[in-house]
Amino acid sequence: MIVLETERLLFREPEMQDLDAYCAMEMDPEVRRFVGGYPRTREEAEQSFRKGRRQKGRLPFYAMVYKAENRYIGRCGLHPVPGGAVGLGFYVAKAYWGRGLATEAARVFVDYGFQELKLPRIISSVEVGNAASVRVLQKLGFRCVRREEGERRSFDHFELRNPKT
Repeated sequence: MIVLETERLLFREPEMQDLDAYCAMEMDPEVRRFVGGYPRTREEAEQSFRKGRRQKGRLPFYAMVYKAENRYIGRCGLHPVPGGAVGLGFYVAKAYWGRGLATEAARVFVDYGFQELKLPRIISSVEVGNAASVRVLQKLGFRCVRREEGERRSFDHFELRNPKT
């Protein structure tokens, strides 16, 4: 079942046919560099995928399918975060970087969050150094509200307020 759709992308629940593409992303050190910091093994990636499918309907990220190729290329979605806020996340396979697909995906979920869910704000966190994700958020109007310095990893925290609330 398609949840949302853009000109080039559709978003739906993950399906078993997505497993290999999902695992390839999870095993790619460049893709995982700013998401967990290390690539997963095939076994870890499969466990993560299967766990997400068992929580069907509760999985915060939807499968992102590139319509031109009918191919799973990542995931995107809104998800609950501690403190009652709603976060935006997006994750795109390396072969599809630089095409504006992350921005397109993030935009449709921001619009959905504000227009359909009537959220007052959406937040997102980006590991320091991930300039591409920062650009996506800036294109959508997010602003950096604070930096969290960690021993091993640091994050910039962004927010976007609903202009209609």
